[in-house]
Amino acid sequence: MVTGAGMPALFGARGYPPALEWMARRAEAFVIPLAALIVGMALFSLFIALVGKSPVLLYETMWRGGFGSWFSVQNSLSRAAPLLLAALCVALPARLGLVVIGGEGAIVLGGVAAAAIGVALSGAPPSIVILAMGVAGMAAGGIWIGAVGALRHYRAVNETISSLLMAYIAIALMNQLVEGPLRDPASLNKPSTQPLADIYRIGNIPGMDVHWGLVVGVVACILSWVLIEKTRWGFAARIAGGNVRAAQVQGLAVGPLIVGFTALAGGFAGLAGMLEVAAVQGSANASLAAGYGYTGILVAFLARHNPLAIIPVAILLGGIDASGGLIQRRMDLPDATVLVLQGMIFIVILFSETFYGRFKAFNPDLWVRPDLPRETA
Repeated sequence: MVTGAGMPALFGARGYPPALEWMARRAEAFVIPLAALIVGMALFSLFIALVGKSPVLLYETMWRGGFGSWFSVQNSLSRAAPLLLAALCVALPARLGLVVIGGEGAIVLGGVAAAAIGVALSGAPPSIVILAMGVAGMAAGGIWIGAVGALRHYRAVNETISSLLMAYIAIALMNQLVEGPLRDPASLNKPSTQPLADIYRIGNIPGMDVHWGLVVGVVACILSWVLIEKTRWGFAARIAGGNVRAAQVQGLAVGPLIVGFTALAGGFAGLAGMLEVAAVQGSANASLAAGYGYTGILVAFLARHNPLAIIPVAILLGGIDASGGLIQRRMDLPDATVLVLQGMIFIVILFSETFYGRFKAFNPDLWVRPDLPRETA
């Protein structure tokens, strides 16, 4: 088989190998976020230099704290586990064109629900209790964020504002429950629910000081990718995300799609809260509001809402977060320094959205080989 100009079939219509065109179309989603990450870190270096510290020493310390030893790697992976699920709370609704940033609320409510169920079922077989805790956590988070989707579709309430406001309500509700009806009388200085028995705690992966929540998060990301890319529901979500009106004209049930995807997203965030209780804290307390839901926003945007890309990005951000304490001790900088870095990266990521579709190198449709006749391009 040859083209009109006698070009072998291994070349496309523009005279370039199809594999090169395939890579070019997909490189944009990798190159631009990577460039934004580098620019954000460069801007942060200027900030650190202005306060009289060495940017080189800072990033060296950050590397040591996040990935410089096996202990650091395990600490980073432990912090990445909730970020995987929190990022899915942003990434799944984003496929429908929704910007949901209230995952923190689903996390804390999922943790409280899981703790309450774990205490209520004390005495039951561990497998039953852990499963019930997972279901309770996902249900609490799913209902909370699913309500955001319902408000968006049926009442045209902006999902960004409503999800953020509901996150504040969720944190206040958690404090009320933990300091009120669910409080353990033995918790004096730091109110919390009754601690889970050891048999109801989720242990670590064999050979690692990392709990099984990391595996749960990775599996959730893989299943989410399959849902979005390989199922009719994912295809319908992508259509609705591109043009809601067109999806409705085609007969797609946009309302159930929005509510379903936001509920699933909230369920993942609620599962993150359950894992924090069952694997890390041992009870529900104020430590549930650790900011994982907000860091998950950055993870999702940096990964371009791709569930598979969320995995390495979450590990990277988990490492940066894990290095905060070492930065504070070694460089005499506030522990919140890493939050400033995350904020700068997020601003650059948002700004980088304006560059998509502007580079000829990433658009093979604009490529023309000068050695080919114009009509073959």
